[in-house]
Amino acid sequence: MRPLSALLLLTCTAPAVALEPKDVWLVVNKNVAESRRVADHYIAKRGVPKDNVVELDLPKGEDISRTDYDAKVVAPLRDALRDQKDKVKVLVTTYGVPLRVGPQLPNADEKKELDKLRPELTGARKKLAELEKKKKDGGEVDAKELTAAQRELNALQAKERVLTHAESQASVDSELMLLWWEKYPLVRWVGNPLSTRVTDSYRKDKPPVVMVSRLDGPSAEIAKRLVDDAIAAEKVGLKGKAVIDARGIKYDPKSDPTGTGYGGYDESMREAAALLERAGLTVELDDKGEVLKPGSAKGVALYCGWYSHANFVDCCEYVPGAVAWHLASSEAVTLRDPNSKVWCPNLLKKGACATIGPVAEPYTVGFPKPAEFFGLLATGEYTLVECYSRTMLFCSWMTVLVGDPLYTPYKSGTKLKSADVTPSPKKPTGGP
Repeated sequence: MRPLSALLLLTCTAPAVALEPKDVWLVVNKNVAESRRVADHYIAKRGVPKDNVVELDLPKGEDISRTDYDAKVVAPLRDALRDQKDKVKVLVTTYGVPLRVGPQLPNADEKKELDKLRPELTGARKKLAELEKKKKDGGEVDAKELTAAQRELNALQAKERVLTHAESQASVDSELMLLWWEKYPLVRWVGNPLSTRVTDSYRKDKPPVVMVSRLDGPSAEIAKRLVDDAIAAEKVGLKGKAVIDARGIKYDPKSDPTGTGYGGYDESMREAAALLERAGLTVELDDKGEVLKPGSAKGVALYCGWYSHANFVDCCEYVPGAVAWHLASSEAVTLRDPNSKVWCPNLLKKGACATIGPVAEPYTVGFPKPAEFFGLLATGEYTLVECYSRTMLFCSWMTVLVGDPLYTPYKSGTKLKSADVTPSPKKPTGGP
């Protein structure tokens, strides 16, 4: 997990979306019988119109190639929903729908460009290495020449990234947010127009963006249980404590002005604890470097912690309806492998009702800021999928939300308002 502290986004207010069951459409894999059963269960429980289902001919596994994604997911979905374009606010991928899209491969023209580029790259690397060695050995090196050599190499590497579509793999769900975008760059991510952190000028004239959630897990029964637990928790309000497992990393706004490094996210966890206390929840904040030990907390409604990479720790006992996620690099590389040690499937097996995780390296900025996500959730003013969509910086990237998109665990009784939830982190309060 690497921070990306150079990112700079401005903050403004994104338009609120009032969601109803009729706004939700379900995506089903016709080749997995349980996929349709999970969709039918959701329709029956939430009152989603029976016609709000699109069945697709998809692979049965968790991976789909970029070519098949374009041909078997995007094209038929657009055809099926084109007349409903303004009505489709939420897509729900169900158990059996692939989880991860493979990378975009270079086309014939791009391969030709790469063949020309790579000798230039080799020469630029050699030139820079010779200058650096000369300087290290005590020779006289013109600083401007050294800087120019580094810039030349950086420019060529940037061109290579574009031509190779570097880091163009993504979660299916994050790509589906851009269902109505005809063309967008497949190099890393695309800024999320639904985020509260983007400017109106960026959001202006963009095609519609769809909110996406997933009903999935180690079994179809668990996927159905996510819906049942959400509805049951809503009836009485989610009960239980919040557990925030920070790491005691000091936040330095001078070196990390956007708060997208380790210190910024750790500080956001501490701010999440303060916000949830303000909302009236009982909060346990651990601000030490070690991950919580097994069996550390019972009666947990909300959990956020980091960083036990691909090594689930059974630290909490979750109440029905719990929302829990662990910030680490690959905690949703699978949702269906019952023997995996990554966090997302294990959190679902242990009773969590919703979780968030990446299908591959997302960098820290691939996650919502904990204070922003949990803060909005605790207001009761937004559904689960709205909280996620408003606090995710990117589309066409790695992260996936698992849970009932309409879940609103704190509809009543909360003491927190959306105006109380501001961009995080604000200022240093913790760490050594």
